[in-house]
Amino acid sequence: MTQHNRRFLPALLLVTLVATIVELDMSVPSFPDIAEEFGTSASAVQLTITYNFFGYCLGALVYGPLSDRFGRRRVMLAGNTVMLAGALGCAVAPAVEFLLASRFVQGVGASTSVVLVFVIIGDVYQGNRLFKMYGLTNAAMSAFMTAAPALGGLVNRMLGWRGNYATVLGITLVSLLLMALFLPETKGEPAEVTVRQVAADYRKLLTSKEFLAASLVPSLLFAAYMVFIAASSFLYTGTFGLSTVAFVGHLLIIVTSFAVTSLFASKLITVCGGPEKTVVYSVLATVLGIALFVVFGDGPWTTTGPVAVFCAGFAALYPVVFGRSLEIFPGLQGAASSLNMSGRALLVSLLTGVAGALFSGDSLVTAGVMGLVVAIAVPLAFVATKPDRTRKEAAVADTR
Repeated sequence: MTQHNRRFLPALLLVTLVATIVELDMSVPSFPDIAEEFGTSASAVQLTITYNFFGYCLGALVYGPLSDRFGRRRVMLAGNTVMLAGALGCAVAPAVEFLLASRFVQGVGASTSVVLVFVIIGDVYQGNRLFKMYGLTNAAMSAFMTAAPALGGLVNRMLGWRGNYATVLGITLVSLLLMALFLPETKGEPAEVTVRQVAADYRKLLTSKEFLAASLVPSLLFAAYMVFIAASSFLYTGTFGLSTVAFVGHLLIIVTSFAVTSLFASKLITVCGGPEKTVVYSVLATVLGIALFVVFGDGPWTTTGPVAVFCAGFAALYPVVFGRSLEIFPGLQGAASSLNMSGRALLVSLLTGVAGALFSGDSLVTAGVMGLVVAIAVPLAFVATKPDRTRKEAAVADTR
């Protein structure tokens, strides 16, 4: 890859992530309008998140191995073309069933960039530059998450719910064209990847109790967060009687608490006295937030405050525990990343589906499901991982 291409690669990779990150949160403010137009229930509309993440789950499992076999560029272009088709289907959906199918297709394609952007970064950068690129990418993703609800509320007010999906369609089209013109191939020589080899790698990870614990904690907490996001528009605008604009303001506070904490997570680890103490403090904040939501979450501010505390705790906990999942088998980081993303999407799909089916209009079901998930995740956060010899030797070499 030429120096010229490398210079603009970070900006191009960030552009490819925009549609993937905003396609979910942008649509949430439109849920009541979608339910009204199609004459369907809140539970049915919440399934747009369930179907989207189920598609994401399936796509995440295959894009890593496919990119090893056919190259990053080809798979990025193919996967984002699938996402474009799904976004188009969402924008023109004549019925809720068509919308759900399109959201599934969109999810299959959306997982491409999330899985492969970090793989491409690993192909191109090393050492401190690699860590800086990871930090820049996570910061940008947090910023996109923060802006998406406000943008979705504004577009919904001006253009209606179809306008949100049309906006995602436009962003996806622009990023796809830019990838076709400027994205270089970073893989090098294609690797012979067999189904048996991929299955063996996944089996090794799935039979490790340490990996499963480290993988499940962030995935479970993210799923709890998405359970709230799926129900949030109905809670704030229906149960609490807020306008769409006011709802977006509350959602912005919650998403910002997650994004800002994510941006400063590395500094928080230092302030807390190291990774292990960070886990303790973060778990306390997460449990406190959910407990307050369960007990007091019967109004807009008594919901927003506790959920914001939960999000801050989760965001501080995430890099520590997620990092553990990639450290256990350094030679399988790609497979570990794919399993993390796929498992997370599956949990979101299942839990939002269950919570949506049980949703009765108040916060009780939402808070109850979130509380149950947190109760499962907390003990797993304290499962210790053994340092890997290969990783220890590499760390020693880096200090010489």
